[in-house]
Amino acid sequence: MMEAFYLYMPLIFFAISAITDYFLRKLQNLPPRPWLPPLPIIGHLYLLKRPLHKSLAKISAKYGPVQLLQIGSRRVLVVSSPSAAEECLTKNDIVFANRPRFLAGKYLGYNYASLVYAPYGDHWRNLRRVTMVEILSSHRLREFETIRADEVRLMIRKLYRSWSGEAVEVQVNSVLVDLTLNAVMRMVSGKRYYYGKDDILTDEEKEKARRFQEIVEEVFRAMSTSHIGDYLPVLRWLGVSKLEKQLMALQAKRDLFMQELVEEIRCSMENNYEGKQKRNMIQVLLALQQTEPECYTDEMIRSIMLTILAGGTHTSICTLEWQCLFY
Repeated sequence: MMEAFYLYMPLIFFAISAITDYFLRKLQNLPPRPWLPPLPIIGHLYLLKRPLHKSLAKISAKYGPVQLLQIGSRRVLVVSSPSAAEECLTKNDIVFANRPRFLAGKYLGYNYASLVYAPYGDHWRNLRRVTMVEILSSHRLREFETIRADEVRLMIRKLYRSWSGEAVEVQVNSVLVDLTLNAVMRMVSGKRYYYGKDDILTDEEKEKARRFQEIVEEVFRAMSTSHIGDYLPVLRWLGVSKLEKQLMALQAKRDLFMQELVEEIRCSMENNYEGKQKRNMIQVLLALQQTEPECYTDEMIRSIMLTILAGGTHTSICTLEWQCLFY
């Protein structure tokens, strides 16, 4: 009799856990989830395979357009229907306004204080106001239109010079990286960091270009990588992941480069070096800093510029590349 009891104990334990979990979910009014239960520690990670978007599409097709998954220690809501997405982003937009507190936000987001990672509140609203009114307003973007047009002309000229009258293989991604980053950085600081083979540069310009390109590559790599420690904190506690040290080193390099750029532009403004040229984004914020230094700190300026650099380049490059594929 006891042998039979021990034999069925795992099944009994599973049944009790399932029933308890069902009633707890009812009491908490949680969204539906796959009937397959989450496993200890890893949750529903065993349901996910590469590529991730196809795996999530299969889960939604099988179990429904709204599914709550347990990914390690975090709950992840998968929304796959236009109506549900609209409800999340309009009626309940404030509920979904905050971003998860991932490692990237701690180290690359100034301890969750940058526009991308800051929680919804007065600080975030102030950053958004400054960004939209002073940096990304329609008037300001029209001022930068000549920069974008000039970079497109330079790209076309570069492609034309590489053409020898026959079909030439073009690395679309590489061309768009040069175009987008040069355009964004000229709007941010008035400087280019990607050059052609025929461009004549000083040793200082070559070194700055090398440093900037190295930072961009590391940032893109960090943005395209899922960090398992964000979902399984036990790996961080055990010291298995070296991610934190890598993010700290990357942020130190980004911060140093951007602060040097801010100091250089501040010096040129004090010496009236820019003359009658249109002001770039850093110059706009430094001018505001003179009237409200407690609000427009150097850290805030670096944070906004790095946010624009990261958010305004990677997405634009991907969109343009897909557009070229379907043209």
